[in-house]
Amino acid sequence: MNIATEITPLFLLATLAFLGWGFWRARKRGSVALWVWLQGSLLLLPWVAFLGLLLFGIYLNFAGFLLLLLVFTGLYIAVGRKARQLANQELQARREQLASQMEGQPDSAGSEDAPRKLDTASSEAVPHRLSAEDLQAIQSIFGIDTFFATETIPYGEGAIFKGNLRQDPEVVLPLLIDKLKERVGNRYQLFLVEDPSEKPAVVVLPDEIVNYRASTGAKILAGALLFFSFIATLEVGANLFGFRLLDAPGRWVEALPVSVGILATLLVHEAGHRWMAGKYGVRLSPAFVIPSFGIGTLGSLNRIESPVPNRKALFDIAFAGPAAGGLLSLLVLLIGLLLSGSAGLYVPTDLFRSSILVGTLARLVLGGEFQSEVIAIHPLVAVGWIGLGITALSLLPTGQLDGGRIMQAVYGRKTAARATFITLIALAVASFSNVLALYWALLILFIAREPERPPQDEISETDGQRDALALLALFLMVMTLLPIAPALAGFLNFPNG
Repeated sequence: MNIATEITPLFLLATLAFLGWGFWRARKRGSVALWVWLQGSLLLLPWVAFLGLLLFGIYLNFAGFLLLLLVFTGLYIAVGRKARQLANQELQARREQLASQMEGQPDSAGSEDAPRKLDTASSEAVPHRLSAEDLQAIQSIFGIDTFFATETIPYGEGAIFKGNLRQDPEVVLPLLIDKLKERVGNRYQLFLVEDPSEKPAVVVLPDEIVNYRASTGAKILAGALLFFSFIATLEVGANLFGFRLLDAPGRWVEALPVSVGILATLLVHEAGHRWMAGKYGVRLSPAFVIPSFGIGTLGSLNRIESPVPNRKALFDIAFAGPAAGGLLSLLVLLIGLLLSGSAGLYVPTDLFRSSILVGTLARLVLGGEFQSEVIAIHPLVAVGWIGLGITALSLLPTGQLDGGRIMQAVYGRKTAARATFITLIALAVASFSNVLALYWALLILFIAREPERPPQDEISETDGQRDALALLALFLMVMTLLPIAPALAGFLNFPNG
């Protein structure tokens, strides 16, 4: 609870700051954006209320928190209905505006293969909105041999084209992309996706919307977070050796190896992402390392800044980071266990009950030494264990975390959205016994809860090998984060098991 006392005020202020930043952005985009912002904020407010009460020494029990959650869920549904109502009204107004604008204009395609032009949106009143000329040029890329468009729907600053897919998506997509470049150059990007009814649709958006670079402010923030994470990992190293960094700053060198080891895991993790992204020509944002006073860091987050070719590429990019960082962490853990003996860091043997994977490996490697209530471990055990924990957190199947991207690549957006909801509920329950689960849940809620942008070919699925790797990653994540049940502890001969 000391950790909670130190972190809660800062985290509460950061949450309110993010909400204010979201309001400032939404205010410039109109009433619909404000209602959408309010709906999203209602997901955060129960947690903000919980943290605020905790700050003043008021701890809600499970029943109280559940009541709070139900009230805000009702508000979330009501506000969502209002937002959809306003959005539909705005959509209808745009359709009527374009219908009047395009009345009497000739069909630029000039071919019976061209799709029928139905309702769509004009946006000359809004900067960068799809113009009538661009719309006609884009419509001309479709035909009966690729994708026959039957309906055009405005979508943000681009358009959605519904219709019939006439060939395999892996064949159609390159043809459509080439035709799009012939007609409008590189000003637009094309995506072949599934609509809510799971039918093929083509989405065309301005390149500046889907292909962007991190701002200078984002890069400064990434550097600042890395610095604070370095300080936090130094504090973890100091705690392992029995002192606090603030009380003995001159001993920081003693804690440095632990800090370097933890950050090295993150570096390898991030290098895996970037190596695989480079193979597919995908650009990633700077890594935003999340500092933690408990284990030094909760891992890192990054954004995919350019279109991903297909679901296989999305899987490979997401999986490469945890695979590289996890293998390194596992190797460090095993080396640390082999080097453990009569000297080192003395910890209670029961500590190993907090992870099925780590506890089982420790029991297998340490053997008879595991029977005592206190055991000496090499510092590398702690470094490897923290690295595995960070990797497991990144594999949580939610939003834009690595696990969420893997889930979306293998099972699609709908299943990924359900997995996100279930994971957040699990973290909410876990937060009653582990305050760090609460902070991780909040980070996901207002930073990474949304699914990843669909790849350009969302229809073509992954293969059996990737599906198996996804299940393996999920299994190892659960094995790392779940504690050992009493029955398994007895089987492994834990003291007092």
